[in-house]
Amino acid sequence: MAQKKEHKHRVEITNRKAKFNYILLDFFTAGIALTGTEIKSIREGKASLVDSFCYIDQNGEVWLKNSCVAKYEHGTYLNHEERRLRKLLLTKKEIKHIKKAVEQPFTTCVPLKMFINSKGLCKVEIAIGRGKKLYDKRQTIKEREAKIEMSRSMKR
Repeated sequence: MAQKKEHKHRVEITNRKAKFNYILLDFFTAGIALTGTEIKSIREGKASLVDSFCYIDQNGEVWLKNSCVAKYEHGTYLNHEERRLRKLLLTKKEIKHIKKAVEQPFTTCVPLKMFINSKGLCKVEIAIGRGKKLYDKRQTIKEREAKIEMSRSMKR
């Protein structure tokens, strides 16, 4: 019997700023179209989602823009570009839902994390987010500091 090779460590690249800058409303998991050297680089954990966002073009396709996947160090002259448009693979129903939500004022589509699933495929978790105001961000900081203080007092 052929057994699937288990991954020694799970690759999970997160966008921590997204949770701080946006109120997250709806979540989707999308596949991503990658080249050979890109997936190798992601499996090594050399990717970043900072300052990246998703948009829908006129053809009804969802694209991931500004994500950085570092060049594969063992690659040849056929290596990929670090920052290029990457197509996200979603169903028509999901794309329609995202398009409707993004048309609302102050909402956008942001990537939250990129990970390798149990089948070895790269997936991106995206969310519809509404931008936080400055007072919302201050409230988030206060709540985080209160949780830290509570955990410190419990340890004593």
